Amino acid sequence: MATLNSHKLGPPFESRASRSRPRKAGQRPARWLALTLPLVLFALVGAAVAPAPEAFAESPTERVARIYAESQARFRRETNNSGAAWEFGRACFDLADLATNNTQRAELAQQGIEACRLAVARDPKSAAAHYYLGLNLGQWAQAKKFSALPTLGEMESAWKTAIAIDPKYDFAGAHHSLGLMYRDAPGWPISLGNRDKARFHLQKAVELSPEYPSNQLNWLETLLAWGDKKAVQAKIPSVEAVLSAARHKLTGDEWVLAWQDWDSRWQRIKAKANAQSLKSPREKG
Repeated sequence: MATLNSHKLGPPFESRASRSRPRKAGQRPARWLALTLPLVLFALVGAAVAPAPEAFAESPTERVARIYAESQARFRRETNNSGAAWEFGRACFDLADLATNNTQRAELAQQGIEACRLAVARDPKSAAAHYYLGLNLGQWAQAKKFSALPTLGEMESAWKTAIAIDPKYDFAGAHHSLGLMYRDAPGWPISLGNRDKARFHLQKAVELSPEYPSNQLNWLETLLAWGDKKAVQAKIPSVEAVLSAARHKLTGDEWVLAWQDWDSRWQRIKAKANAQSLKSPREKG
């Protein structure tokens, strides 16, 4: 679930677990037509290709795996449909968040990358196609670690294009993703990391979609990482209000994983801000 969460490379995107929600609504490369997800992955996530009987509730992970299977089938049927291509790319990204190892993550990301590249080729004005291309490149980079640093340039380009087409798409998701990439990637001359750019895009995400919890949490986590606990403490009441309002709007099965992540991150943010305050008596008063 999102967040995003720090590792050395990033991920320079927010996990779909934290971003799952109803969304707006190719010919697959031949070498991928025969590729199917290893059965062990579906066993590990408890996936079900067909909807579960009413007597049994579908778990959040089963839901993600089912949507992957359904969108993959549609992508293979509707080979010239750019929407089917990027929707499959989105499903690949979501399921990659549940991968149990980097091999699985990279395999799913590669499927998503190829699907989204097809979508971009067929519909270059699709913000979704560019956006999910960037997200799948991010999953691939997460799996490959520092060997994937050259990929960040393509990620940057994909998200910048998505912003140029529709800056508010997916709750300003491209701004959000660029901000995390600039924040977490190594700086020049190794890579694209840049604090000023991170600040601009993370704040822009909050400005464009202030009602979306993860945009607020990302900014507070970033401020804490940069040592600005006073700013975090000042924002806690307003972010608490955002979370409270969102609980009444972002409801349903598609938001279960998101709220688990957001609640956990929110508690860590408050605890860290308070703990740092206790460790800094000189800054009191």
